[in-house]
Amino acid sequence: MSRILVILGLVVLLTLTACSSLNPLNSVSGDYKGYKNAPYVVWGKKYYPLSVERALTYKASGICSWYDESKFGGLVRGNTAIGEKVMPWDLIAAHKTLPLPCKVRVTNLSNGKSVVVRVNDRGPFIEGRLFDVSPRVAELLDFKHLGLTDVNIEVLSVGDGIYKRKAK
Repeated sequence: MSRILVILGLVVLLTLTACSSLNPLNSVSGDYKGYKNAPYVVWGKKYYPLSVERALTYKASGICSWYDESKFGGLVRGNTAIGEKVMPWDLIAAHKTLPLPCKVRVTNLSNGKSVVVRVNDRGPFIEGRLFDVSPRVAELLDFKHLGLTDVNIEVLSVGDGIYKRKAK
């Protein structure tokens, strides 16, 4: 009986590990190697993401909103543009032209609070908006109740695993 419980426990542990975002095999997903910057079309408009070299020096200021990829109040995980499963408490963001994924420091200009996020999605596709963040990031930056805020963003790195390149 105890041998069966041990085997069952190992099966459960391996299943959870395989599904976990902490599993290094899950750190690169989708149809890209390390990063994704292929052109794409949304609502009839074609977008051309930045090269990795250009993205590594990218800094910008603009309007930030928040969005939630999950469904049914977080009961169903959402999918990002690079196929990652996400929840509302993940520290993630969306940008129209940065290579995916990349790490970005986002700073709320109204209060000076900043958070490092993983950009793994595309958007926002509302005119005049620069950046979208998850609900948890909006809470940490203290603007969720407002919906929008002005931010600075600065790329810290682009890519995953052996393809990861850090900004200078």
